[in-house]
Amino acid sequence: MDVSSILIVLPLLIIFSYLFDIFARKTKFPSVILLVLTGIIARFISSFYGYDNFAFLDNLVPVLGTIGLILIVLEAAIELEIKKEKTEIIVKGFLAALIILVLNIVLVSVFFNQVIGLPYPTSVIYAIPLSIISSAVAIPSATGLITKNKEFVVYESTFSDILGIMFFYYCIRQAEKGEALIGIEPIITLIGQIFLIIIISIAITYLLFQLIQRIEHHVKFFLILALLILAYEIGKDFLKLPSLVLIFIFGIFLSNFTNLIPKSLKKYIKTDKVGKSDLHEFHLLTAESTFLVRTFFFLFFGFSIPLESFIEFEPYIIGATVLLIMYGIRYFYLALVINDDDSKPLLYFSPRGLITILLFLSISDYDIQKSNIVDEKVLLVIIIASMLIMIQGSIKRKKKEVTDPEPQQSFSEIVDSQIDKK
Repeated sequence: MDVSSILIVLPLLIIFSYLFDIFARKTKFPSVILLVLTGIIARFISSFYGYDNFAFLDNLVPVLGTIGLILIVLEAAIELEIKKEKTEIIVKGFLAALIILVLNIVLVSVFFNQVIGLPYPTSVIYAIPLSIISSAVAIPSATGLITKNKEFVVYESTFSDILGIMFFYYCIRQAEKGEALIGIEPIITLIGQIFLIIIISIAITYLLFQLIQRIEHHVKFFLILALLILAYEIGKDFLKLPSLVLIFIFGIFLSNFTNLIPKSLKKYIKTDKVGKSDLHEFHLLTAESTFLVRTFFFLFFGFSIPLESFIEFEPYIIGATVLLIMYGIRYFYLALVINDDDSKPLLYFSPRGLITILLFLSISDYDIQKSNIVDEKVLLVIIIASMLIMIQGSIKRKKKEVTDPEPQQSFSEIVDSQIDKK
């Protein structure tokens, strides 16, 4: 493909993604599915005209996925308002993420081990990505929910991403060393790593916050993003720490520093140079960067899927069983903990997406026993089906709005209102 063709195709893909996003806001149909389908169609057209060299996607998709994950968690954290009255919803979101995630991992791994016949460590490692709620899909799709449900989805999906990544790399390390997944020593090590990354995150957040105030160059927020990505990758690959915590803490602090800094420390930490316009600019930059990266990630993911993936019957059986486990656990948990009519749509907001794809594809990079049965075809079935099920939650929400209308804010209004509260 020559330069002229690329310069025509790339803008068209961004335009299509923008139109898909508008369509999604109107219909509540996830734009991610449309992006994946567009990628699949583009793959078919490319193959039809004899272009079958797709090796470049093996490295491109994980890179885009990692950057997208960082941006999505950062954007979600910036939107969160931390106050004493928010404590209840934060705790609910964390407990839901932790308990549902653990139960999913346990039951799905039992299914993989006892029914499909995967070895125990392999079954757990393959179960973890499929058990994580995708904040990349859930958060944008929750805009039509009432405020408390939207906040619950944001907290739950973000904590699910962070906890899922920590569990995944913990199990990978244990499996590579040939040690038991559950043990006193490795669990103590994991807890120590969590405390360590929290301390490191607070220190880096303070340094970046000071940097934002001191930089006078008109281009500074892309520098901050570059430093965040660098710190994330160093922490994950070299220090073997759950670096997503760093991104979350930085986003939370940046949007809530007036509430989080104790009065006794405010005289030492100057905040007067960070104004509403700075926060607004950084939020918009993060949102637009997220849109761009998410667009190409899901397009290229769809492009990497051959049409033969839809022919075999076995992936549908495995995918349907995993989905049954997934939503069964979610139904019973929500029925016991959050049992009210307004929260019923939350049952459907359990999509799998970017983080699931990213972790699932990365399994091949590690020295562990692989599965030829639970593969990308099963992954595709679960991702698409969970997104389609999520639409039911949006439909139920729209039906309720007919009898109980609630004004919806646009993205810019939400951003402005969040900043005005600071």
